[in-house]
Amino acid sequence: MQVFGTHDENTKAQLAQVAERARKVALMADGHVGYVMPIGGVAAYENAVSVVGVGFDIACGNAAIRTDATLADLGATPEEVQRRLAQLADRIAETVSFGIGRKNRADDAPTDDALFDDPAWEAVPAKHRQALHTRARQQLGTVGSGNHYVDVFVDEQGALWVGVHFGSRGFGHTVASNFLALGQGKAWGERVPEIEVLLDLDAPVGDAYWHLMNLAGRYAYAGREWVARRVVGILGGREMELVHNHHNFAWKEKHEGRELVVVRKGATPAFPGQKGFVGGSMGDDAVIVRGKASDRSRAALYSTVHGAGRVMGRMEAKGKWKGGTCVRPGKINWPAWQTTLRAQGVELRGGGADEAPQCYKRLADVLAHHADTIDVLHTLRPVGVAMAGQDTFDPYKD
Repeated sequence: MQVFGTHDENTKAQLAQVAERARKVALMADGHVGYVMPIGGVAAYENAVSVVGVGFDIACGNAAIRTDATLADLGATPEEVQRRLAQLADRIAETVSFGIGRKNRADDAPTDDALFDDPAWEAVPAKHRQALHTRARQQLGTVGSGNHYVDVFVDEQGALWVGVHFGSRGFGHTVASNFLALGQGKAWGERVPEIEVLLDLDAPVGDAYWHLMNLAGRYAYAGREWVARRVVGILGGREMELVHNHHNFAWKEKHEGRELVVVRKGATPAFPGQKGFVGGSMGDDAVIVRGKASDRSRAALYSTVHGAGRVMGRMEAKGKWKGGTCVRPGKINWPAWQTTLRAQGVELRGGGADEAPQCYKRLADVLAHHADTIDVLHTLRPVGVAMAGQDTFDPYKD
């Protein structure tokens, strides 16, 4: 068991429970309590996959594109640059769909992607297939809410990057929810408790889940790349480099000469030489990392963090509201944070108290625990952040 950083007792207890059923486990420094398996957890199984391990937002992940545009291209003075960033932030917020149940409203939405003809759709019961297919087609390239975002960054050389974070939307949530039911002997559409369900990949239900999970992975990749490239176009730049990873997924991998199914829940693959994009918060730097070989990276099944890690729950941050009345105040002064972000030069569209930087650890502190497993190639400073607004509810958030 490889554990990076320090964690509360509930998070460690969750990891210990997962370890009882897994061959190997690890916990990243950004870890915290999740559904059954902690966020930041990694678990390896023999020919089986954990439905709650992969999670409800199957294939949630990060994509970053380095462009040939620079911050200096936006204006000759700081004031001109900030005005231009404000205009770009407005266009991003107007072009990309954020929030629950949203349809991709763009004229060039990727509704004809080849993934919609994949045979894996046959694993969905016939009476539910068309509705799910239609919903997935409409939502491809939408971002959702919660901690999902579209960001514009500037690196240490002044180059502009576009970063996005989201997953397979309602499609992945539907697959996860229903295979959780099927794994408990219930029917598609029945609500069941969120408990550990390990599916044997040689069994029909496990094989069906595996194919639909991988289809959700293709779906998430297609959505993130469409959004990121659309924003690159808004910036007027060209794509120079793409760094793209899932961090809620399962892979068949060889470790110590043995094939294992490795489930990463809020953890980024980081094999030696493999690049990853890791975000911080709306007011903190993000990074491009590259995995490297070490004893601890092998023990971590070549995994690293996927973000900074929450230190404050959403309700604790924003308070509790009922009928438009605050019945319990939150700990975050959101107007003050908006002023702070503006002073830092961050053009924010959307967001809310539950995503304020104070809700997260500092990414640099988290990364320090992984120094012998990854190299930081680029540090990315946010200059534009677009998210769903604070009143938007989304059950598919990570």
